[in-house]
Amino acid sequence: MPRRPLHPATLAAQALGWTDPATGAVVLPLHTATNFERDPDNQYRRGRSYGRADNPGYDQPQALITALEGGAASLLFASGMAAAAAVFQTLPVGAHVIAPNVMYWGLRRWLTAEMARGALAVDFVDATALDELRRAMRPGHTRLVWIETPANPLWSIADIAGAAEIAHEAAALLAVDSTAATPVLTRPLALGADIVMHSATKYLNGHSDVIAGSLTTAAADPFWDRLVMARSGGGAILGSLEAYLLLRGLRTLYPRVERACRSAQRIAEHMAAHPKILAVLYPGLASHPGHEIAARQMAGGFGGMLSIRVKGGEAAAIAAAARLQLWKRATSLGGVESLVEHRASVEGAGSPAPPDLLRLSVGIEDPDDLIADLDAALAGP
Repeated sequence: MPRRPLHPATLAAQALGWTDPATGAVVLPLHTATNFERDPDNQYRRGRSYGRADNPGYDQPQALITALEGGAASLLFASGMAAAAAVFQTLPVGAHVIAPNVMYWGLRRWLTAEMARGALAVDFVDATALDELRRAMRPGHTRLVWIETPANPLWSIADIAGAAEIAHEAAALLAVDSTAATPVLTRPLALGADIVMHSATKYLNGHSDVIAGSLTTAAADPFWDRLVMARSGGGAILGSLEAYLLLRGLRTLYPRVERACRSAQRIAEHMAAHPKILAVLYPGLASHPGHEIAARQMAGGFGGMLSIRVKGGEAAAIAAAARLQLWKRATSLGGVESLVEHRASVEGAGSPAPPDLLRLSVGIEDPDDLIADLDAALAGP
């Protein structure tokens, strides 16, 4: 009798159960080789020729991410930005693409620069409004719709299934930045997306010691073949040590994300009633405009990211952040330690972040300690 399929948390914890065939080690060795020997007849029957395209250290983390996302194949990149840029650079020059108003600021800035030099035609839209997304489509010209959900730093929610339907009606691809949701909470490919991107620096690694990115495809089609060539040809590859550490982080993905979700929900509910807080932006709150969609497409929690708007404006927000003891004032997100950042200062002109907003990345500390630290910081000197 065949065994039933394993739960994704089990696949992650055991890293698919792979062992080293030479030694039986349950942790595969770190591969640093840059080249591989040919067979006597000048062939490469072992399937590898050069480390830039054929690093054996990529095999296991790529296979694990593919399994967790329910995809056909995955690729690791040197960073989340490298992974995202590869998708857009694989499109024809001048292709029309649609991107959200609220998204990772570095990618938004890069897309704006690409548009200015004529490499892409970009329309930025409110991705939470399907009617606006539909109006922006140019059938026959739109090649890609890019959405991010939950979207950094306002944590707005886009309807993945609805966006996929609209994109596919116009013969366009849908790519989803699912960094904040992770495959623990959302599987965009099952909702109709064609490509999923992660800044693996964040939750997939989860220990603030690796910069990496990943792409996963629903189908190993010609577009994916071009992406494979783009990674190798462009050289945006991940180092061997980084691939090794990323796999180590992936093995604890489920308990880390599940704990962060529980803590973030508690913190959001506490902050929503705080007299010094103007608003809490978190899809787990019933008051959040995207709560209903999030409840439908996020299973097991609403993520470890939230933002708070502090009464008193920018000065009060920055002062509160300065008084925090446990929350570290640092960029990035998704690590085991909790982080706080004043996003408007980071993103600069054009940021969708209000000046009174603090972005919180909830780690795996005791939530009571995190709440007490926030309360003390908001209380003032």
